[in-house]
Amino acid sequence: MCDVSGDGGGCGADAEPPRRRRAPRDSHPRTCMKCGQGTAALIIRVGDPFCRGCFREYFVHKFRAMLGKNRVIFPGEKVLLALSGGSASSAMVRQVQEGLSREAAKRLRFIPGLVYVEEGAVRRQSPEQREQTLAHMETLLRATGFPYHVIHLEEALELPPSILQPGPEQSSKSGPSGPSYKEAVDSFIQQKRQEGEGDSATSLPGHSTQDMPVGPPYTPRLPDTAQTQELLRIFEAVETATAREELLQMLRTHLILQMARSRGYSKVMTGETCTRVAIKLLTNLSLGRGAFLAVDTGFTDKRHGDVMVVRPMRDYTAKEIAFYNHFFNIPTVIVPPLFTKRREKPSIHHLIERFLLGLQEDFPSTISTVYRTGEKLSPDPAKASSESQRCLLCLCGLDIEGEEELALEPTLIWEELEPVGNGCCQQRAESKAAYIPLLCYSCRLTFKELGPLTTLPPYMRAEAQRRIHSVSIPCSAEMEQQTQENQERSKS
Repeated sequence: MCDVSGDGGGCGADAEPPRRRRAPRDSHPRTCMKCGQGTAALIIRVGDPFCRGCFREYFVHKFRAMLGKNRVIFPGEKVLLALSGGSASSAMVRQVQEGLSREAAKRLRFIPGLVYVEEGAVRRQSPEQREQTLAHMETLLRATGFPYHVIHLEEALELPPSILQPGPEQSSKSGPSGPSYKEAVDSFIQQKRQEGEGDSATSLPGHSTQDMPVGPPYTPRLPDTAQTQELLRIFEAVETATAREELLQMLRTHLILQMARSRGYSKVMTGETCTRVAIKLLTNLSLGRGAFLAVDTGFTDKRHGDVMVVRPMRDYTAKEIAFYNHFFNIPTVIVPPLFTKRREKPSIHHLIERFLLGLQEDFPSTISTVYRTGEKLSPDPAKASSESQRCLLCLCGLDIEGEEELALEPTLIWEELEPVGNGCCQQRAESKAAYIPLLCYSCRLTFKELGPLTTLPPYMRAEAQRRIHSVSIPCSAEMEQQTQENQERSKS
């Protein structure tokens, strides 16, 4: 018979889902699995207790192993660290600091720089709150000792159209693995020995004085009110919260890329963790970017040509980052989320995040399973052979064939028809439908929700017009040639 008392899990058992049992108060503390002597301060995974010292060694080794295994950052290269003030990017900067210190067993040999993109305007912060956040971030940036750059999101309105064009790849470092990397390391060490600096030169290599803050402490200066209002007008014209998130991410990436190109950085480090990569993988899959998951979430992103994006923190879980920052007092800055009028399910990004984190609580291997699945994807579908095959916004290869079968283009044309005096309709001179052949499937869906063309950032419109014009000139010349041939045939 069933156990009606409820203790045996029969018919009388509680209908609520089982909860994790807390350890009894008189239980003995666990011993560190690595040293076998210290008392465990945390349990990373089931059966993996670590003391503080061993956890720090494990955390540092993980960062070094990720860089050493991939070998894409060469000695002497300038690397731009994208710091948002969050937990992951702050931990990444601390790892670089320790790797460049004299006490490090194997010092890092690249030249670091920091960049911070201030986004307070679209996050509905008051001018006083923005200045307070900037002052706090400036304190953190100065404490690192690295050259740093502060960019306001309003500066995206002044970006050049060339930011939407991939730069020339560096042919001298096209072979990042094998003997080429070893030769670069040997050449770097030999050069330092000839200069008489020895290994001490690799502790904090080549700080550029033109990038270092000089004079009195930095006084936060906000952009002009007109620029802020123009930026807010662009975001307010966006129809959905999902498209607003995509636009913010796009502008942020373009600003960092422009800073890297203007200052001579060949690599950009970002702080996406394993948890963030898993969320981004499912989010992009939901947004129709399945063909580009490998470049959107992989260790390297080479779509920009002259600047490579590197994600060295993608092996860390959010739990590991949180404990590391807590144990070793890593300072962070918290900023409010992107403004939205809807509280429940404001965007696909937040919906996927809530879904995955909810599963992770009951099934601890959820994040790692999604993350490892993404590692098996190939970046080949994202490559574009020519400009005509490259997406205007994300710079990935166009993944759509047969635009005449897509219902999105006639929908945009119908929406842009405006009535004239005699009751008929005419299409506007600059049509959103003309942009559709320049975009991949995912960017087409986002582009439709970005509002009218007049609210798009100027550099996007300028580059789109250039590409549309470059395509229309050969077509018109071809039509004229065909007309002339037809006339000659009719005369004969």
